[in-house]
Amino acid sequence: MEEHNISVGLDIGTTKIVAMIGRKNEYGKVEILGVGKSKSLGVHRGVVNNITQTIQSIQQAVQEAEATASEKISEVTVGIAGQHIRSLQHSDYITRANSELVIDEADIDRLINQVHKLVMLPGEEIIHVLPQEFKVDGQAEIKEPIGMYGGRLEANFHVVVGQVSSIRNIGRCVKSSDLELEGITLEPLASANAVLSQEEKEAGVALIDIGGGTTDLAVFKDGIIRHTAVIPFGGNVITEDIKEGCSIIEKQAELLKMKFGSAWPGENKDNEIVSIPGLRGRDPKEITLKNLSKIIHARVVEIVEQVYVEIKNYGHEEQKKKLIAGIVLTGGGSQLKHLKQLVEYITGMDTRIGYPNEHLAGGSDEEIASPLFATAVGLVMDGLKRQDRRMAEEADEETVNENEATEDEIKEVVNEVQKERRSFLDKLTERVKDFLDNAE
Repeated sequence: MEEHNISVGLDIGTTKIVAMIGRKNEYGKVEILGVGKSKSLGVHRGVVNNITQTIQSIQQAVQEAEATASEKISEVTVGIAGQHIRSLQHSDYITRANSELVIDEADIDRLINQVHKLVMLPGEEIIHVLPQEFKVDGQAEIKEPIGMYGGRLEANFHVVVGQVSSIRNIGRCVKSSDLELEGITLEPLASANAVLSQEEKEAGVALIDIGGGTTDLAVFKDGIIRHTAVIPFGGNVITEDIKEGCSIIEKQAELLKMKFGSAWPGENKDNEIVSIPGLRGRDPKEITLKNLSKIIHARVVEIVEQVYVEIKNYGHEEQKKKLIAGIVLTGGGSQLKHLKQLVEYITGMDTRIGYPNEHLAGGSDEEIASPLFATAVGLVMDGLKRQDRRMAEEADEETVNENEATEDEIKEVVNEVQKERRSFLDKLTERVKDFLDNAE
């Protein structure tokens, strides 16, 4: 795998595991080289509950991606979700030793590292520390403090926390699949990077990513992440309800949901019926589409209302916190018919379906631009960003080393000159001494 060129996103979901290989083209867009997909067997509601099965699923997805891209994968950026994720707001500050020097990247890193040392509840670990606004010497609402003068640098942070055991289990699955863990990213943040435009993040937007086992929420305003939440329900509970309500097997329930399901019961007429083959020679079952959409509607309303509670917790009804761009739906569950209309009806907010084609190179496969792959595309982008940062740091180090080398060279020249000056002075002193001796 070419270093500093290719990035791999690994989306460990409840229903599927996706490995996606991508790189940046000359226009700065993401070009997808290969995708591998496998059924996720060892994950429940975003949390690994069977290590062996998860490793097998990861290996299968990775092998498929390697075959389509003709590349060898060694490092991956992994997405993390699950009901153990929570977020909190925190403020912190540092006092700078010399306020005569401008604030640089190192000061911000020092402040972020300080937040990483926060004491968490037993068994919890900080996943992300995301700066919101900064204050320099009491001057508030600063988005970018680098280059400013000041003695006291403080900031508000959005801190994302997860369970240590869940994070370690994901790490173990990745390592046991002969892969290196390049980074961990919260899945709603990865999806947001893939499907939201900068304008939407500025105006205020809520991203709802409906997966198989969880529904993830990320709220942005003024270009800054304001709120994140993971709701432990997704498309799987809808399938489960159909299975129970219609007395059919899971595979049939999933197909029924995908093909004929609707979130709006009023759409179907009473006489619309679908026939499902019976098991092992039993009589086929007849299910009315109206009944099917009633089952789906009840569960979807529950999921959307829980997400809406989280949006209200952020405080979107306040004038300053208004989400002008409304809601963007993504993830596999967003493909449910009439879901957009239902979300608009429940929340009263403008809604659109988010496709991850915002940052993809032209001519990308249509399947990849589906909401189903939003998280995987976001993880690839995240990996590429990490590589860019690493390259920038290495370039900075080289510059520093070069500067140090130049300084050493200057010192050498100065020393030489000083030596020459000394020898000249010594000779002059000797001559003067000789002259004085002779004069006596």
